[in-house]
Amino acid sequence: MRKAIIPLRLRVYTRRIGGINAKRQHEILSLPCNVSTPAIPRTPNRAVGSHVNTRRFASSLQPLPPKPELDEEDSTIYALSSAPGRAAISVIRISGPACLRIYRALCPRAPLPKPRTAALRRLYDPQASTASEDSILDAGALVLYFPSPRTVTGEDVLELHVHGGPAIVQAVLGALAKCSTADSVVRYAEPGEFTRRAFLNDRLDLPQIEALGHTLAAETEQQRRVAVRGNSDALSKRYESWRQALLYARGELEALIDFSEDQHFDESPRELMASVAEQVRDLRRKIWLHVRNASKGELLRNGLRVALLGAPNAGKSSLLNRVVGKEAAIVSTEAGTTRDIVDVGIDLGGWYCKLGDMAGLRSSRGGGTNVVGAVEQEGIRRAKARALESDVVVSVFSVEESTNGPRLAVEPEVVEAVQKCQEAGKYIVVAVNKTDLVPNEDAVRGLLTEIQNLFPGIPSSRIHAISCKEAENESSQKEDPGNLQGFLQGLMSAFKEIATPEGMEGEHDTSYWHDSLGVTHRQSTNLQRCLEHLDDFLSSADPSGTQHSQETFADPAVADGEEDVDIVTAAEHLRYAADILARITGRGEGGDVEDVLGVVFEKFCVGK
Repeated sequence: MRKAIIPLRLRVYTRRIGGINAKRQHEILSLPCNVSTPAIPRTPNRAVGSHVNTRRFASSLQPLPPKPELDEEDSTIYALSSAPGRAAISVIRISGPACLRIYRALCPRAPLPKPRTAALRRLYDPQASTASEDSILDAGALVLYFPSPRTVTGEDVLELHVHGGPAIVQAVLGALAKCSTADSVVRYAEPGEFTRRAFLNDRLDLPQIEALGHTLAAETEQQRRVAVRGNSDALSKRYESWRQALLYARGELEALIDFSEDQHFDESPRELMASVAEQVRDLRRKIWLHVRNASKGELLRNGLRVALLGAPNAGKSSLLNRVVGKEAAIVSTEAGTTRDIVDVGIDLGGWYCKLGDMAGLRSSRGGGTNVVGAVEQEGIRRAKARALESDVVVSVFSVEESTNGPRLAVEPEVVEAVQKCQEAGKYIVVAVNKTDLVPNEDAVRGLLTEIQNLFPGIPSSRIHAISCKEAENESSQKEDPGNLQGFLQGLMSAFKEIATPEGMEGEHDTSYWHDSLGVTHRQSTNLQRCLEHLDDFLSSADPSGTQHSQETFADPAVADGEEDVDIVTAAEHLRYAADILARITGRGEGGDVEDVLGVVFEKFCVGK
């Protein structure tokens, strides 16, 4: 083993200590060593546990202010876990080493409930001299005890399901605050502290914690599905498998660097580099697809933006009101009534979407009352910009009376705006309104054909004939008055098509790609950085940019004509990429020296 490896091992060992909790730090710092350590000062009137307070020890070695007492990990925390306010039942959760002592203080002479089994108990004031009727806090509370480590935080957990009256809840919370002793601190939890302890004790990783926040914020069925998928450890396992793949690839290159002079390799250096590059290209494609699907998951969490685009009086505001079920926008026959964008968020069949009613698009024709003023011009400009920023554009056309009978009203400004949205790759849905003016179904089909000829790129399944006037008629005997439900079903089909994950045709099952919808913005950003390092590796592995395969490198004519490959730099790019994957989960590094050497010896030194 080369001496150059030793400083790297020391650096990795130092990083590891900085990334673990106080209990593990105590175990490491308690190992015998020949270096004398300074005495650990104790602050007067400060509650310190029986083991070494490693956080204070660490801060004494660095020019940083000491951390506040509320950050001590050996304390016991409690909080109201249910929603505040009056309720039938309120849940108070307690986590930490003092759970059993707190139970004995609140329930004197009552036996400890069986683990994970609810028991009915009376709760008493812990400072009362005797357990009497006057010291009862709650006459009938359900108590559950969860012993560590198989708990939500990895510590002992005690749950008190008390009556939800504000006075009882405050009395129990006040009693818990009195349970601190000189050797054990009991305090109210800081925001997110239960989750932080779960992370430190390996009960949750960062992707699961992010999914937990989305679960609590979910308001629609699709948001719930995405959040529930993220609650599992599927994404974390996938990131770890990718990290292990990069670790293995890096181990092959490290073997070539460290042992190429002493060992006999069946492959030439360039063939080995080509083999590793093929593995990295396959991994890069998987990560790239997950980044693409992450944007689809963001649409489900934050809502799909839908723009209603059309001419004045085409029925955009009427359509918005019918979909929302209330008068969200002003409806008037006067052109230019809607000057600004009216956004309304709704749950449409489990899909959260933001409907935007915008100013009607029209151009000045001849002057007079047709002149478009400055305010309306600004509204039109904003409408076009909003359409280009939306995920779905609903182009609303209408039928108008003429001397030759009902005809399709086509505004050139609307046609031009829809064509620009098509060029930008937007999902276009067309609604032809006021079809109640058309005498028969054949005439309606003729109007839909006219729309299809106007926009050849839009399939007929996305063109719908509707009538907002018929939809308003509550006494209508039709099963779907105005075909509004048919239009909404088409809109939801558009949502489903947009949110369908990419890569479904691959070798993995559908759940592999559906889980990628749970990728958050933080994870996506890190995956993009990982892709950059993989691209740098591929550039280093193939400086000519021809992406030779392992077979082509076997040809001496090809290998001799290639530029020299900097294997050391290429291996570093793999290490950076693996470090970023480890940062996503919050666990481990990109592979320390021992891990890399394990791969080296496993692949190249077995039986030698």
